[in-house]
Amino acid sequence: MAVATSARDLPEGGLRVLYRRLTTDGTIGEPKGKPDPAFALPSAANWMRALRLLSVGQGLDFHAAVRFYAAAGVTPRAMSPQEENTVIEQLFLALHHLSALRALAATGQDTEFGRLGVLGWYHGSANAAAAMTAAQSGGFHEDHAKAHRSWDAAVAAPGLAMEPFGWRVPDLMGTTIAAEATALRGTSSGDLQHTPGSVADARGIAAQYLSGSAKWYAGRVEDKLLASPVFRSEGLTSFRTKAARTLRDQALAALGIGFMHQADRFRGKASYREALFLAYGSQPAVLLKGFLDDQAHVLQAFVAMAGAFAAARLGPATWAQFLDDADTRRAFALSPMAVWA
Repeated sequence: MAVATSARDLPEGGLRVLYRRLTTDGTIGEPKGKPDPAFALPSAANWMRALRLLSVGQGLDFHAAVRFYAAAGVTPRAMSPQEENTVIEQLFLALHHLSALRALAATGQDTEFGRLGVLGWYHGSANAAAAMTAAQSGGFHEDHAKAHRSWDAAVAAPGLAMEPFGWRVPDLMGTTIAAEATALRGTSSGDLQHTPGSVADARGIAAQYLSGSAKWYAGRVEDKLLASPVFRSEGLTSFRTKAARTLRDQALAALGIGFMHQADRFRGKASYREALFLAYGSQPAVLLKGFLDDQAHVLQAFVAMAGAFAAARLGPATWAQFLDDADTRRAFALSPMAVWA
């Protein structure tokens, strides 16, 4: 029997042990209580649908990405064998995650496999982003936070990520977040609590998710500052003083976020932060219809973009060798030709 996920939907005396314990009593990591899944779940599902609509609206596939990078002047870069190997390794990993996600989507069991889908979607995106970073700058980080910062700096910041994956905020100051979100939203009235039905709706939803993610990261920066030795040594316990605000603003101005930061936050909810998210009550059966398919479409668009960028940086000979070997010897269903040709 399904159990409603919002306190207002729960009958008096109804079964709500998990809900009460986690959202009211809290956990070690969040002693003030977990977020209400009645709001977190629609935001996640609608963000993914919005990304799908935006990427489809852009016609984002391999051929479109090839044209985009040709127009941007992306040409082969001299790489060491290890750099080339990193690019193709990360692309092959991304392709395998995409193949698995498509197989999950084909089951139609969105509530059963939704959490696994998020993990595969995230890791496929992270692999594709790592391939782009290595192709652009030779950089590679196994630490996820460093990897996301590197991709944002090397690829998104200079305009080498296609919409909607290039959307970002250059710093975490409140005025910057608001200005960027407003500019990206335009005239859209799309809202995270409502399923988008058009590209116009999707713009508003993606802008709102970016704004919310930026504020979430800004909050983390502030929390770290309050617990830092600098604040403790100065006896600072809040941001009410000018000195404290100066330190905060310096820290916020030094950090920007982009698509991979949002992906990491999205993955964190499903991976280890929130048990109720995606899996509790009556909402998932309704809101997660098509969730896996949306993730597969979005990941394919991102992987197609990464492949086109890598192809431009590797050069035609190396790219052709990679495609031929990957297609001939892959042990999973999805052919690279279905994504990168």
